[in-house]
Amino acid sequence: MGRAHVVAIPYPAQGHVIPMMELAQCLAKNGVRVTFVNTESNHRRVVEALPMQMEELLDLVSVPDGLDCWEDRMDFAKSVEALGRVLPPELQALIQSINATQTDAVTCIVTDVFMAGITQAYESFRLIKRAAFLPAAAALLALTTSADKLVDDGIIDTNGTPLQSEPIRLSPSMPAVNPNHFAWLCLPDLASRKLIFQSVVDNNKSAKLADFLICNSSSALEPAALGFLGNCRPIGPLLGRQAGHFWPENPTCLSWLDRQPPSSVVYVAFGSFTLLDPVQFRELALGLELTGMPFLWVVRQDVGEAEGPYPDGFEERVRGRGKTVGWAPQQRVLAHPAVACFVTHCGWNSTVESISSGVPVLCWPYFADQFLNETYVVDEWGVGVRLERDGGGVIGREEIRRKVEVVLGDGGYKKRMVELQGKTLATSAEGGSSHANLCDFIDWIKEE
Repeated sequence: MGRAHVVAIPYPAQGHVIPMMELAQCLAKNGVRVTFVNTESNHRRVVEALPMQMEELLDLVSVPDGLDCWEDRMDFAKSVEALGRVLPPELQALIQSINATQTDAVTCIVTDVFMAGITQAYESFRLIKRAAFLPAAAALLALTTSADKLVDDGIIDTNGTPLQSEPIRLSPSMPAVNPNHFAWLCLPDLASRKLIFQSVVDNNKSAKLADFLICNSSSALEPAALGFLGNCRPIGPLLGRQAGHFWPENPTCLSWLDRQPPSSVVYVAFGSFTLLDPVQFRELALGLELTGMPFLWVVRQDVGEAEGPYPDGFEERVRGRGKTVGWAPQQRVLAHPAVACFVTHCGWNSTVESISSGVPVLCWPYFADQFLNETYVVDEWGVGVRLERDGGGVIGREEIRRKVEVVLGDGGYKKRMVELQGKTLATSAEGGSSHANLCDFIDWIKEE
Protein backbone atom coordinates (compact mmCIF):
# COMPACT_ATOMS: atom_id res chain seq x y z
CA MET A 1 0.00 0.00 0.00
CA GLY A 2 1.47 3.36 -1.04
CA ARG A 3 1.18 6.76 0.59
CA ALA A 4 -1.97 8.86 0.51
CA HIS A 5 -1.82 10.78 -2.76
CA VAL A 6 -3.60 14.09 -3.34
CA VAL A 7 -4.17 15.78 -6.70
CA ALA A 8 -4.43 19.53 -6.00
CA ILE A 9 -6.11 21.78 -8.58
CA PRO A 10 -6.18 25.57 -8.01
CA TYR A 11 -8.18 28.02 -10.07
CA PRO A 12 -5.60 29.36 -12.57
CA ALA A 13 -5.10 32.81 -11.05
CA GLN A 14 -2.22 34.03 -8.89
CA GLY A 15 -4.34 34.64 -5.81
CA HIS A 16 -5.64 31.06 -5.96
CA VAL A 17 -2.42 29.25 -6.88
CA ILE A 18 -0.37 30.64 -3.97
CA PRO A 19 -2.65 29.49 -1.10
CA MET A 20 -3.22 26.10 -2.75
CA MET A 21 0.58 25.75 -2.99
CA GLU A 22 0.86 26.60 0.71
CA LEU A 23 -1.73 23.92 1.51
CA ALA A 24 0.11 21.44 -0.71
CA GLN A 25 3.34 22.10 1.20
CA CYS A 26 1.57 21.38 4.50
CA LEU A 27 0.29 18.08 3.15
CA ALA A 28 3.64 17.06 1.66
CA LYS A 29 5.51 17.86 4.88
CA ASN A 30 3.07 15.58 6.71
CA GLY A 31 3.78 12.56 4.51
CA VAL A 32 1.13 13.02 1.81
CA ARG A 33 2.21 12.79 -1.81
CA VAL A 34 0.91 15.78 -3.79
CA THR A 35 0.53 16.15 -7.54
CA PHE A 36 -0.03 19.86 -8.19
CA VAL A 37 -1.92 20.67 -11.39
CA ASN A 38 -1.49 24.01 -13.16
CA THR A 39 -2.58 25.06 -16.62
CA GLU A 40 0.26 24.92 -19.14
CA SER A 41 0.80 28.69 -19.29
CA ASN A 42 0.79 29.05 -15.49
CA HIS A 43 2.94 25.94 -15.01
CA ARG A 44 5.79 27.49 -16.98
CA ARG A 45 5.64 30.71 -14.97
CA VAL A 46 5.40 28.93 -11.62
CA VAL A 47 8.32 26.58 -12.33
CA GLU A 48 10.53 29.47 -13.47
CA ALA A 49 9.86 31.34 -10.21
CA LEU A 50 9.84 28.30 -7.89
CA PRO A 51 12.55 27.62 -5.32
CA MET A 52 14.44 24.39 -6.10
CA GLN A 53 13.42 22.64 -2.88
CA MET A 54 9.73 23.14 -3.71
CA GLU A 55 10.11 21.19 -6.95
CA GLU A 56 11.47 18.31 -4.91
CA LEU A 57 8.57 18.46 -2.46
CA LEU A 58 5.71 18.35 -4.98
CA ASP A 59 4.97 16.63 -8.29
CA LEU A 60 4.26 19.54 -10.66
CA VAL A 61 2.22 18.75 -13.78
CA SER A 62 0.30 20.78 -16.34
CA VAL A 63 -2.89 20.45 -18.36
CA PRO A 64 -4.24 22.57 -21.25
CA ASP A 65 -6.54 25.45 -20.36
CA GLY A 66 -8.64 25.12 -23.50
CA LEU A 67 -7.48 28.42 -25.01
CA ASP A 68 -5.31 28.99 -28.04
CA CYS A 69 -1.90 30.57 -27.48
CA TRP A 70 -3.08 33.94 -28.79
CA GLU A 71 -6.22 34.16 -26.65
CA ASP A 72 -6.43 36.47 -23.62
CA ARG A 73 -6.16 34.56 -20.34
CA MET A 74 -7.27 37.67 -18.47
CA ASP A 75 -10.72 37.17 -20.06
CA PHE A 76 -12.44 35.51 -17.10
CA ALA A 77 -15.60 34.48 -18.91
CA LYS A 78 -13.73 32.83 -21.76
CA SER A 79 -11.32 31.12 -19.34
CA VAL A 80 -14.13 29.75 -17.16
CA GLU A 81 -15.97 28.33 -20.15
CA ALA A 82 -12.84 26.74 -21.62
CA LEU A 83 -11.70 25.22 -18.32
CA GLY A 84 -15.08 23.71 -17.63
CA ARG A 85 -14.94 22.02 -21.02
CA VAL A 86 -11.38 20.64 -21.10
CA LEU A 87 -10.43 20.05 -17.47
CA PRO A 88 -12.62 17.04 -16.52
CA PRO A 89 -11.30 14.73 -19.27
CA GLU A 90 -7.73 15.97 -18.72
CA LEU A 91 -8.03 15.27 -14.99
CA GLN A 92 -9.49 11.83 -15.62
CA ALA A 93 -6.62 10.98 -17.98
CA LEU A 94 -4.05 12.26 -15.45
CA ILE A 95 -5.47 10.18 -12.60
CA GLN A 96 -5.67 7.07 -14.79
CA SER A 97 -2.03 7.55 -15.81
CA ILE A 98 -0.89 8.00 -12.20
CA ASN A 99 -2.78 4.94 -11.03
CA ALA A 100 -1.42 2.82 -13.87
CA THR A 101 2.24 3.78 -13.47
CA GLN A 102 2.88 4.76 -9.85
CA THR A 103 2.82 2.95 -6.52
CA ASP A 104 1.01 5.81 -4.79
CA ALA A 105 -2.42 5.76 -6.40
CA VAL A 106 -4.56 8.89 -6.18
CA THR A 107 -6.69 8.77 -3.03
CA CYS A 108 -8.03 12.35 -2.87
CA ILE A 109 -8.78 15.31 -5.14
CA VAL A 110 -8.52 18.81 -3.63
CA THR A 111 -10.02 21.48 -5.87
CA ASP A 112 -10.44 25.19 -5.51
CA VAL A 113 -14.05 25.79 -4.38
CA PHE A 114 -14.68 27.66 -7.60
CA MET A 115 -13.64 24.61 -9.64
CA ALA A 116 -15.44 22.00 -7.54
CA GLY A 117 -17.78 21.21 -10.43
CA ILE A 118 -15.11 19.24 -12.26
CA THR A 119 -15.37 16.44 -9.70
CA GLN A 120 -19.02 15.92 -10.67
CA ALA A 121 -18.17 15.25 -14.30
CA TYR A 122 -17.36 11.54 -14.03
CA GLU A 123 -18.55 8.80 -11.71
CA SER A 124 -14.92 7.69 -11.26
CA PHE A 125 -14.11 10.97 -9.49
CA ARG A 126 -16.81 10.25 -6.92
CA LEU A 127 -15.06 7.03 -5.92
CA ILE A 128 -12.11 9.12 -4.65
CA LYS A 129 -12.16 11.36 -1.58
CA ARG A 130 -13.05 14.89 -2.61
CA ALA A 131 -12.22 18.09 -0.77
CA ALA A 132 -12.88 21.71 -1.71
CA PHE A 133 -10.55 24.53 -0.63
CA LEU A 134 -11.67 28.14 -0.39
CA PRO A 135 -8.65 30.48 -0.73
CA ALA A 136 -10.83 33.53 -0.03
CA ALA A 137 -12.81 34.82 2.94
CA ALA A 138 -15.54 32.56 4.30
CA ALA A 139 -17.88 35.55 3.88
CA LEU A 140 -17.44 35.30 0.11
CA LEU A 141 -18.68 31.70 0.11
CA ALA A 142 -21.50 32.69 2.44
CA LEU A 143 -22.51 35.32 -0.11
CA THR A 144 -22.29 33.13 -3.19
CA THR A 145 -24.11 30.21 -1.56
CA SER A 146 -26.92 32.64 -0.73
CA ALA A 147 -27.49 33.47 -4.40
CA ASP A 148 -30.91 31.79 -4.60
CA LYS A 149 -32.14 33.59 -1.48
CA LEU A 150 -30.82 36.91 -2.82
CA VAL A 151 -32.91 36.32 -5.95
CA ASP A 152 -35.97 35.38 -3.89
CA ASP A 153 -35.55 38.49 -1.72
CA GLY A 154 -35.40 40.75 -4.78
CA ILE A 155 -31.83 41.87 -4.13
CA ILE A 156 -30.49 40.47 -7.44
CA ASP A 157 -32.10 39.07 -10.58
CA THR A 158 -31.46 35.59 -11.97
CA ASN A 159 -28.36 36.89 -13.80
CA GLY A 160 -26.85 38.17 -10.55
CA THR A 161 -27.50 41.83 -11.42
CA PRO A 162 -28.36 44.01 -8.38
CA LEU A 163 -31.93 45.30 -8.10
CA GLN A 164 -31.13 47.53 -5.11
CA SER A 165 -28.14 49.49 -3.80
CA GLU A 166 -28.79 49.36 -0.06
CA PRO A 167 -26.12 47.36 1.82
CA ILE A 168 -27.33 43.96 3.02
CA ARG A 169 -26.28 41.60 5.81
CA LEU A 170 -26.59 37.84 5.48
CA SER A 171 -26.83 37.67 9.27
CA PRO A 172 -26.94 40.39 11.94
CA SER A 173 -23.30 39.86 12.92
CA MET A 174 -21.83 39.63 9.40
CA PRO A 175 -20.39 42.64 7.56
CA ALA A 176 -22.70 44.77 5.44
CA VAL A 177 -22.18 44.30 1.70
CA ASN A 178 -23.12 46.70 -1.08
CA PRO A 179 -24.89 44.69 -3.83
CA ASN A 180 -23.07 46.78 -6.45
CA HIS A 181 -19.82 45.25 -5.16
CA PHE A 182 -20.86 41.59 -5.32
CA ALA A 183 -17.86 39.59 -6.51
CA TRP A 184 -19.41 38.32 -9.74
CA LEU A 185 -20.01 41.88 -10.99
CA CYS A 186 -16.32 42.44 -11.72
CA LEU A 187 -16.75 42.02 -15.49
CA PRO A 188 -17.94 44.90 -17.70
CA ASP A 189 -20.48 43.15 -19.97
CA LEU A 190 -23.73 41.44 -18.99
CA ALA A 191 -23.05 38.20 -20.89
CA SER A 192 -19.75 37.63 -19.09
CA ARG A 193 -21.23 38.50 -15.70
CA LYS A 194 -24.10 36.07 -16.30
CA LEU A 195 -21.65 33.29 -17.20
CA ILE A 196 -19.48 33.94 -14.14
CA PHE A 197 -22.52 34.14 -11.86
CA GLN A 198 -23.88 30.82 -13.12
CA SER A 199 -20.44 29.21 -12.80
CA VAL A 200 -20.20 30.40 -9.19
CA VAL A 201 -23.67 29.05 -8.36
CA ASP A 202 -22.96 25.68 -10.01
CA ASN A 203 -19.62 25.27 -8.27
CA ASN A 204 -21.15 26.17 -4.92
CA LYS A 205 -23.57 23.27 -5.33
CA SER A 206 -20.64 20.98 -6.15
CA ALA A 207 -18.61 22.26 -3.20
CA LYS A 208 -21.48 21.27 -0.89
CA LEU A 209 -21.06 17.69 -2.16
CA ALA A 210 -17.38 17.63 -1.22
CA ASP A 211 -16.45 15.31 1.62
CA PHE A 212 -14.39 18.04 3.30
CA LEU A 213 -14.68 21.84 2.91
CA ILE A 214 -11.80 23.97 4.21
CA CYS A 215 -10.78 27.62 3.92
CA ASN A 216 -7.75 29.84 4.41
CA SER A 217 -9.35 31.79 7.24
CA SER A 218 -9.59 31.74 11.01
CA SER A 219 -12.26 31.70 13.69
CA ALA A 220 -10.57 34.86 15.04
CA LEU A 221 -11.32 36.69 11.79
CA GLU A 222 -14.73 35.43 10.67
CA PRO A 223 -16.73 33.78 13.45
CA ALA A 224 -20.06 34.97 12.04
CA ALA A 225 -19.42 33.89 8.44
CA LEU A 226 -18.10 30.50 9.54
CA GLY A 227 -21.15 30.06 11.76
CA PHE A 228 -23.40 31.01 8.85
CA LEU A 229 -21.80 28.36 6.60
CA GLY A 230 -21.66 25.69 9.27
CA ASN A 231 -19.65 23.12 7.31
CA CYS A 232 -16.58 25.14 6.30
CA ARG A 233 -13.57 24.49 8.53
CA PRO A 234 -10.89 27.21 8.74
CA ILE A 235 -7.26 26.04 8.53
CA GLY A 236 -5.58 29.43 8.20
CA PRO A 237 -3.72 31.53 8.05
CA LEU A 238 -1.52 29.33 5.84
CA LEU A 239 1.93 30.90 6.04
CA GLY A 240 4.46 28.40 4.70
CA ARG A 241 7.40 29.12 2.40
CA GLN A 242 5.47 31.06 -0.19
CA ALA A 243 5.55 29.63 -3.70
CA GLY A 244 3.38 29.57 -6.80
CA HIS A 245 4.28 33.08 -7.97
CA PHE A 246 3.92 33.93 -11.65
CA TRP A 247 6.95 36.25 -11.51
CA PRO A 248 10.40 35.80 -9.91
CA GLU A 249 10.69 37.68 -6.64
CA ASN A 250 13.22 40.50 -6.33
CA PRO A 251 15.01 39.91 -3.00
CA THR A 252 17.03 43.16 -3.22
CA CYS A 253 14.12 44.94 -1.57
CA LEU A 254 14.88 43.08 1.68
CA SER A 255 18.43 44.42 1.91
CA TRP A 256 17.03 47.86 1.04
CA LEU A 257 14.52 47.52 3.90
CA ASP A 258 17.40 46.61 6.22
CA ARG A 259 18.76 50.13 5.71
CA GLN A 260 15.49 51.90 6.63
CA PRO A 261 14.46 52.99 10.14
CA PRO A 262 11.88 50.88 12.01
CA SER A 263 8.23 51.51 11.05
CA SER A 264 9.18 54.04 8.38
CA VAL A 265 8.31 52.44 5.02
CA VAL A 266 5.06 52.59 3.04
CA TYR A 267 4.71 49.29 1.16
CA VAL A 268 2.56 49.39 -2.01
CA ALA A 269 1.43 46.27 -3.90
CA PHE A 270 -1.75 45.53 -5.83
CA GLY A 271 -1.56 41.82 -6.57
CA SER A 272 -1.60 40.18 -9.98
CA PHE A 273 -4.57 41.80 -11.76
CA THR A 274 -4.91 45.44 -10.75
CA LEU A 275 -4.11 47.94 -13.49
CA LEU A 276 -3.91 51.71 -13.00
CA ASP A 277 -4.54 54.13 -15.83
CA PRO A 278 -1.83 56.74 -16.48
CA VAL A 279 -3.64 59.45 -14.47
CA GLN A 280 -4.04 57.20 -11.43
CA PHE A 281 -0.48 55.90 -11.75
CA ARG A 282 0.80 59.49 -11.68
CA GLU A 283 -1.32 60.43 -8.66
CA LEU A 284 -0.06 57.40 -6.74
CA ALA A 285 3.55 58.30 -7.50
CA LEU A 286 3.05 61.90 -6.43
CA GLY A 287 1.12 60.82 -3.35
CA LEU A 288 4.00 58.61 -2.24
CA GLU A 289 6.36 61.52 -2.81
CA LEU A 290 4.16 63.83 -0.73
CA THR A 291 4.26 61.52 2.30
CA GLY A 292 7.96 62.28 2.68
CA MET A 293 8.41 58.66 3.82
CA PRO A 294 10.51 55.85 2.34
CA PHE A 295 8.38 53.60 0.13
CA LEU A 296 8.64 50.20 -1.54
CA TRP A 297 6.39 49.97 -4.60
CA VAL A 298 5.69 46.80 -6.60
CA VAL A 299 5.20 47.70 -10.28
CA ARG A 300 4.52 44.36 -11.97
CA GLN A 301 6.70 43.15 -14.80
CA ASP A 302 3.67 42.55 -17.05
CA VAL A 303 2.57 46.17 -16.74
CA GLY A 304 5.59 47.88 -18.29
CA GLU A 305 4.63 51.30 -19.60
CA ALA A 306 0.90 50.46 -19.73
CA GLU A 307 0.28 52.54 -16.62
CA GLY A 308 2.20 55.46 -18.03
CA PRO A 309 5.62 56.94 -17.27
CA TYR A 310 6.57 58.28 -13.86
CA PRO A 311 5.98 62.02 -13.42
CA ASP A 312 8.75 64.29 -14.68
CA GLY A 313 11.64 64.33 -12.24
CA PHE A 314 9.94 61.89 -9.86
CA GLU A 315 12.67 59.26 -9.89
CA GLU A 316 15.37 61.85 -9.18
CA ARG A 317 13.38 63.49 -6.37
CA VAL A 318 12.71 60.22 -4.51
CA ARG A 319 16.07 58.60 -5.22
CA GLY A 320 17.36 57.04 -2.02
CA ARG A 321 14.00 56.84 -0.25
CA GLY A 322 11.86 55.15 -2.91
CA LYS A 323 12.36 51.69 -4.42
CA THR A 324 10.34 49.92 -7.09
CA VAL A 325 10.50 46.19 -7.88
CA GLY A 326 8.70 43.95 -10.36
CA TRP A 327 7.57 41.45 -7.69
CA ALA A 328 8.34 41.19 -3.98
CA PRO A 329 8.55 38.33 -1.43
CA GLN A 330 5.49 39.79 0.26
CA GLN A 331 5.34 37.76 3.47
CA ARG A 332 8.97 38.60 4.21
CA VAL A 333 8.43 42.25 3.31
CA LEU A 334 5.41 42.62 5.59
CA ALA A 335 7.25 40.87 8.42
CA HIS A 336 10.16 43.33 8.14
CA PRO A 337 10.35 45.80 11.08
CA ALA A 338 10.91 48.72 8.69
CA VAL A 339 7.43 48.43 7.15
CA ALA A 340 4.92 50.86 8.70
CA CYS A 341 1.80 50.35 6.56
CA PHE A 342 0.56 48.56 3.46
CA VAL A 343 -1.30 50.13 0.52
CA THR A 344 -3.14 47.11 -0.88
CA HIS A 345 -5.86 46.00 -3.28
CA CYS A 346 -7.32 43.95 -0.40
CA GLY A 347 -6.99 40.56 -2.01
CA TRP A 348 -7.59 37.93 0.68
CA ASN A 349 -3.99 36.67 0.61
CA SER A 350 -2.66 40.19 1.14
CA THR A 351 -5.26 40.87 3.83
CA VAL A 352 -4.34 37.74 5.78
CA GLU A 353 -0.62 38.40 5.36
CA SER A 354 -0.94 41.97 6.66
CA ILE A 355 -2.81 40.68 9.72
CA SER A 356 -0.25 37.93 10.30
CA SER A 357 2.50 40.57 10.30
CA GLY A 358 0.62 43.19 12.32
CA VAL A 359 0.80 45.85 9.59
CA PRO A 360 -2.15 48.31 9.25
CA VAL A 361 -3.47 48.91 5.77
CA LEU A 362 -4.79 51.48 3.33
CA CYS A 363 -7.51 49.86 1.21
CA TRP A 364 -7.52 50.26 -2.58
CA PRO A 365 -9.93 47.52 -3.81
CA TYR A 366 -10.12 46.88 -7.53
CA PHE A 367 -12.68 44.15 -8.21
CA ALA A 368 -14.29 40.83 -7.18
CA ASP A 369 -14.12 40.05 -3.43
CA GLN A 370 -11.75 42.91 -2.61
CA PHE A 371 -14.56 45.29 -1.59
CA LEU A 372 -15.89 42.67 0.83
CA ASN A 373 -12.41 42.33 2.34
CA GLU A 374 -12.17 46.11 2.64
CA THR A 375 -15.39 46.07 4.69
CA TYR A 376 -13.77 43.63 7.11
CA VAL A 377 -10.58 45.71 7.38
CA VAL A 378 -12.26 49.08 7.90
CA ASP A 379 -15.67 48.43 9.44
CA GLU A 380 -15.33 45.13 11.29
CA TRP A 381 -11.73 44.99 12.52
CA GLY A 382 -10.79 48.69 12.46
CA VAL A 383 -7.25 47.94 11.28
CA GLY A 384 -7.16 50.12 8.16
CA VAL A 385 -8.71 53.01 6.23
CA ARG A 386 -10.43 53.51 2.89
CA LEU A 387 -8.82 55.53 0.15
CA GLU A 388 -11.66 57.63 -1.27
CA ARG A 389 -11.99 58.48 -4.96
CA ASP A 390 -12.74 61.98 -6.22
CA GLY A 391 -15.54 62.90 -8.62
CA GLY A 392 -13.51 61.59 -11.53
CA GLY A 393 -12.95 58.19 -9.90
CA VAL A 394 -9.32 58.92 -9.06
CA ILE A 395 -7.59 58.51 -5.71
CA GLY A 396 -5.67 61.76 -5.52
CA ARG A 397 -2.17 62.48 -4.25
CA GLU A 398 -3.44 64.49 -1.26
CA GLU A 399 -5.84 61.71 -0.28
CA ILE A 400 -2.93 59.26 -0.28
CA ARG A 401 -0.75 61.56 1.81
CA ARG A 402 -3.56 62.31 4.27
CA LYS A 403 -4.63 58.69 4.76
CA VAL A 404 -1.05 57.55 5.36
CA GLU A 405 -0.89 60.14 8.14
CA VAL A 406 -4.23 58.92 9.51
CA VAL A 407 -3.32 55.24 9.64
CA LEU A 408 0.07 55.98 11.21
CA GLY A 409 -1.33 58.58 13.62
CA ASP A 410 -2.89 58.04 17.03
CA GLY A 411 -6.09 56.40 15.79
CA GLY A 412 -5.16 53.03 17.24
CA TYR A 413 -4.85 51.21 13.91
CA LYS A 414 -1.50 49.62 14.74
CA LYS A 415 -2.66 48.64 18.24
CA ARG A 416 -5.83 46.98 16.94
CA MET A 417 -3.88 45.23 14.18
CA VAL A 418 -1.35 43.79 16.64
CA GLU A 419 -4.20 42.54 18.83
CA LEU A 420 -5.89 40.92 15.81
CA GLN A 421 -2.54 39.46 14.77
CA GLY A 422 -2.12 37.75 18.15
CA LYS A 423 -5.61 36.25 18.14
CA THR A 424 -5.31 35.07 14.54
CA LEU A 425 -1.87 33.47 14.84
CA ALA A 426 -2.99 31.71 18.03
CA THR A 427 -5.59 29.77 16.01
CA SER A 428 -2.96 28.37 13.64
CA ALA A 429 -0.46 27.54 16.39
CA GLU A 430 -0.48 24.13 18.05
CA GLY A 431 -3.60 23.86 20.18
CA GLY A 432 -5.48 26.44 18.10
CA SER A 433 -8.70 25.77 16.19
CA SER A 434 -7.19 26.16 12.70
CA HIS A 435 -4.29 23.88 13.60
CA ALA A 436 -6.71 21.25 14.90
CA ASN A 437 -8.80 21.47 11.72
CA LEU A 438 -5.70 21.08 9.54
CA CYS A 439 -4.61 18.02 11.53
CA ASP A 440 -8.09 16.52 11.17
CA PHE A 441 -7.96 17.15 7.42
CA ILE A 442 -4.57 15.44 7.07
CA ASP A 443 -5.76 12.49 9.17
CA TRP A 444 -8.86 12.18 6.99
CA ILE A 445 -6.74 12.14 3.83
CA LYS A 446 -4.57 9.36 5.27
CA GLU A 447 -7.47 7.18 6.42
CA GLU A 448 -7.82 4.00 4.35
